[in-house]
Amino acid sequence: MTDRDIASEVLDCLMAKADERQAANLSRFFKTSPGQYGHGDRFLGIRVPETRAIVKEAKKGMTLTAAIELIHSEWHEVRLAGFLSLIELYRKAKKQKDEDAQKSIVDTYIELIPYGNNWDLVDLVSQYILGDRLLTHPDERGILYRLAESSNLWENRVSIVATFAMIRACSFDDTLRLAEIHMHHPHDLMHKATGWMLREIGKRDESVLIAFLDRYATSLPRTALRYSLEKLKPCLRHHYMTLKQ
Repeated sequence: MTDRDIASEVLDCLMAKADERQAANLSRFFKTSPGQYGHGDRFLGIRVPETRAIVKEAKKGMTLTAAIELIHSEWHEVRLAGFLSLIELYRKAKKQKDEDAQKSIVDTYIELIPYGNNWDLVDLVSQYILGDRLLTHPDERGILYRLAESSNLWENRVSIVATFAMIRACSFDDTLRLAEIHMHHPHDLMHKATGWMLREIGKRDESVLIAFLDRYATSLPRTALRYSLEKLKPCLRHHYMTLKQ
């Protein structure tokens, strides 16, 4: 079976699951109207668990070339299937201790980030490919800061959400530095991502989050601050929101 055959088979399976009513709902949810962050994106109307099931079924024969073809699709769910396939290929290469294949997949993902042009295509993928790679290859973490400085919103979001892999390992320094970099980002999607990552730090070491908030609570965008406080005690939430006011 050729790479194109593999991609076509996945596409056919996804098209068979298409649901017009669900597609309309997803288009509204992911803000695809003119002027919104997802403007122009097209949906088939497939739920994520269904897409995951199709990817799982196809993963044994999946190739990097076929995954790339899926990621170039006009359809949101097909691009998601391509990115999820990249995760499976990366995990396979890691299991086989194939360093060259791992590096190739990570480099391919970095090149294709702009095709992950909605928050779910970042959040469901970046931490499991780029984040996982940087957890064990800290000398490569400069890519996070290059992505943070990009003019592309999705590359910016990848830069901080990918650090979730490091947060799980209780390595917080890069997340905190990137939170400072993104503190004055113009887009609310970045404020949400920053607050989310800060909250995850606080769940593992509240003292680290408190120290960051003591320094930056008045500078953080309100959305980022609110997200970061969600797991703290009510008295602490009130204290930091009062400082912001």
